[in-house]
Amino acid sequence: MNTVMKSSQLEELLSQTHVKRNLSVAALVEKVLSRNEGRLTNTGAVLATTGKYTGRSPEDKFIVKDSISESKVDWGTVNKPIEEEIFENLYKKVISHLKDKDEVFVFDGFAGADTNYQLPIQVINEFAWHNLFAKQLFIRPTEEQLERHEPSFTVISAPTFKADPEVDGTNSEAFILVSFKHRVILIGGTEYAGEIKKSIFSIMNLLLPEQNILSMHCSANVGNEGDVALFFGLSGTGKTTLSADPYRKLIGDDEHAWSSNGVFNIEGGCYAKCVNLSEEKEPQIFNAIKFGSVLENVVVDEKTRVPDYDNTTLTENTRAAYPLEHIENIVEPSIAGHPNTIIFLTADASGTLPPISKLTKEQAMYHFLSGYTSKLAGTERGVTEPQATFSACFGAPFLPLAPATYAKMLGEKIDLYNTNVFLINTGWTGGSYGVGNRIKLAYTRAMVHAALEGELNNVETIKDEIFGLEIPAHVAGVPDEVLIPKNTWVDKEAYDFAAKELATKFHTNFQKFSHVSPEIAAAGPVYK
Repeated sequence: MNTVMKSSQLEELLSQTHVKRNLSVAALVEKVLSRNEGRLTNTGAVLATTGKYTGRSPEDKFIVKDSISESKVDWGTVNKPIEEEIFENLYKKVISHLKDKDEVFVFDGFAGADTNYQLPIQVINEFAWHNLFAKQLFIRPTEEQLERHEPSFTVISAPTFKADPEVDGTNSEAFILVSFKHRVILIGGTEYAGEIKKSIFSIMNLLLPEQNILSMHCSANVGNEGDVALFFGLSGTGKTTLSADPYRKLIGDDEHAWSSNGVFNIEGGCYAKCVNLSEEKEPQIFNAIKFGSVLENVVVDEKTRVPDYDNTTLTENTRAAYPLEHIENIVEPSIAGHPNTIIFLTADASGTLPPISKLTKEQAMYHFLSGYTSKLAGTERGVTEPQATFSACFGAPFLPLAPATYAKMLGEKIDLYNTNVFLINTGWTGGSYGVGNRIKLAYTRAMVHAALEGELNNVETIKDEIFGLEIPAHVAGVPDEVLIPKNTWVDKEAYDFAAKELATKFHTNFQKFSHVSPEIAAAGPVYK
């Protein structure tokens, strides 16, 4: 794999004495505190705040359109092009900005736990806490690996450098620019650490498929018998909660790849949402937040320094970053076999999708391309009531290639490895949001268990008349009436109206995938 096309400016920066390379976790924590970038909580975790940018800035992310990216990238509203000249001008300005700083921090590591497909990366940070974040989120090298480390991609992050849109050609003061030609990701104007993590994921979503490896926005775990499960789902669907199973070992919580060898984690850590976090509900995540972890935009008690995870004064998007080693029940290294089961998670606020249904390969590809859930009030600025949301492949903001590329690979792998696929609704039952209730977590866990244990592979099913989904007639630990959504509604006509409305939204959204096969296009809701 090609190494970064290092400019003379970058080489000069990296040679300067104020650049601190591969500091230990303890040394980075000391730097965070001495530089007043953050403070310690009662558990020893570092707490930092990110100002007005408390989440990703999709409108400020661009891919440089050049001789390499032009024919590969699926250009559009997600993958917005920017001229190479704009990138090169900002690159020089950012390097110059970092040369004038008292200290700059560098992390050398990897993306990809499978050494056959690892991407050597370098992360250059203006902030020590961002470098600690990178060290805990990506894969840390051994001393031997570090000696021969040559980065294939470099992230350069300078939050206090703010662009001038009129002069620099950006959308705002913040910018995330990806250059596949120069193999550099340039980040400025935003302190939100998630941009560093997701920018690496975005490039892996182009580089891995070129090696016939499916990159996936999902969590993964493995049972005692070596059976592997993948959990796809957008924010709020329960992906992290349901994959953190005391009886199964965690492979990873967010980004994975599926090669001819099996599944491997792209990362070396977790970046968990911690709004309403409690030890009772999510003990693994709660107890992982200790020395070396990074808390982002969490409010703490000024005297005790105890985090108040219920306080969303700064943002709903409070986060905790920690290495996988902070969780006891993990696979080391983060590699496992081919998936036996895939679970698509959705939190349907209409209350009409079945709590569980078994998908054919064509239905799996349809729902993978759809990536449906309901965005709830409070999760995003301006959202005051639940909104139907479709995000292709459950990760549209991070996909440089056309979604059909990933869906085709998924379908081929489902066929090749005889993988079972289920759609599980963790949303509402007995009525829509505001009328019905959220499906009990105990029921959802029972359905996940049944799916993973193979109990639903050859059972009686009932076909949903609107969505065309095959619903198991019985699942141990779940009342039969809960399995059929219409049976839980008092007003059957209201159910029909809400279900048909959702089916129409599926069909409308899927029109943009007109190039897929007729079999996949026909695998959506029956009602039209």
